[in-house]
Amino acid sequence: MSDPRHLWLLEPDLVFLNHGSFGACPRAVLAVQASLREQLERQPIRFFIDELESRVDGVRSALAAVTGGAPEDLAFVANATTAVNSVVGSLRLRAGDELLTTSHEYNACKNVLAFAAERAGARVVVADLPFPIDDPAQVTAAMVAAVTPRTRLALIDHVTSPTALVLPVDDIARALSARGVKVLVDGAHAPGMLALDLQALGEAGVTAYTGNLHKWMCAPKGAAFLWVRRDHQSEVRPAVISHGANSPRRDRSRFLLEFDWMGTVDPTAVLSVPAAIDFLSGLLPGGLPALQERNRALALRGRDILAAALGARPPAPDSMIGAMASLPLPDMPAAIAAGWTAPVAPPQDEILARHRIHRLGILPVPLVELEHVPGVDARKVVQLHAVLS
Repeated sequence: MSDPRHLWLLEPDLVFLNHGSFGACPRAVLAVQASLREQLERQPIRFFIDELESRVDGVRSALAAVTGGAPEDLAFVANATTAVNSVVGSLRLRAGDELLTTSHEYNACKNVLAFAAERAGARVVVADLPFPIDDPAQVTAAMVAAVTPRTRLALIDHVTSPTALVLPVDDIARALSARGVKVLVDGAHAPGMLALDLQALGEAGVTAYTGNLHKWMCAPKGAAFLWVRRDHQSEVRPAVISHGANSPRRDRSRFLLEFDWMGTVDPTAVLSVPAAIDFLSGLLPGGLPALQERNRALALRGRDILAAALGARPPAPDSMIGAMASLPLPDMPAAIAAGWTAPVAPPQDEILARHRIHRLGILPVPLVELEHVPGVDARKVVQLHAVLS
C-alpha cells in the first residue's frame, strides 16, 4: 500500500498511532457526511419524516453484511457507552443481585455497573485477569469462578482498552449462559479491527453486543451500534425514552421503534457508515478482511520489535492480539539511564514533541483502568496501535 496519509485530514507529519480512542475519519467519508448534512438542512422535515427511516434501514443492511447480524437486530446509538447504559439500565435489579465484570474493564462502563448496583442495592463483582497472560482460557476460568447464583449479567470487553487483549468472548458466553447469566459484550474496539459474526456470538450465548464505528471502522464520531439477540429485545430499552414507547405501529419491532428515534440529533454520522465500510474495503485487493489482517500483522511486528528492544517477552499470546498491543515497560531508573528524562514513563506529550508520534499509548491514561489488575503497575505499560502504517 502506498502512503495513505493524504486520505485523512491528519497533520501530514503526524504518526497517528492511536486510532482506538477517537479514530480519524477519512476525507472521502467526511465529504459524504457534509453532503448528507446539506441535504438535511435544505429540507429538514422531508429528511427526518419521510426519508430517515429508510436511510437508516439501508445502513443497517450495510453494517449487517460486515458484522454477521440480521439487520433487524441492529440499532444505532451515539457510542458504546450509551449502549451499555441502555442494556444495564434495562435490568430490573434487586438487592443482593450481582453484576460481573473483569479487572480489565473500561472505566466508563465499570461506572455504569457501579451506578446501577448502588441504586438497586446490588453489587459489582470483579474477576481478576492476569497481565501478562499465558492463555485465553485463563479469562474464561476467572469469569466462571466469579459466578454465583446471584449473578444477573456479565459485562466483558471484546478488546480490552487498558491492556489491548482480545478476549475469548464466545467461550466466555458459552460458559456463562450455561449458568443462566446474561452476557453483554462491549466491543468498542472490535468493528473494523476484528472479523465479527454476531449471529454466531448470539448462538454461543451473547445476549447483547455493542461496538463503536468511529474507531477502527473510520466512521464519523457519533456512530455506534447495539445488537440485541431477538429473544431479549423486548427487555432492552434505550437510555432515552421518546415517541417509540407508545407508538401504535406494528410493522416494526418495539426495539427499532424506540432506538431509531430518541429525539432530534444529527444522524449523518450513522448515515455515513456505508461510505466508511466502502472506503476501508477498497484500500486493499482483499477488502476489509485483508486490511484487518495487515493491521494485526503490523501490531504484532511492532510489539515484537519493542519487546526485543526492552528485553521483554510478549505479555500475551498472538491469538489475543488484534490491531493494538500492550507491553510492560522496564524499571524507570533503567529507562531514564537509557535516555528518558521524565521521572516516570515517558509522557505522551514528550513523545509527540520529539517524534511527532501521537501516541504510543503510554499509561497512566487513566491509571484507574489498571489499578486493580493483579501484578500490574499501571505507570509501566506501553500500548501500541497499528493503523495503515
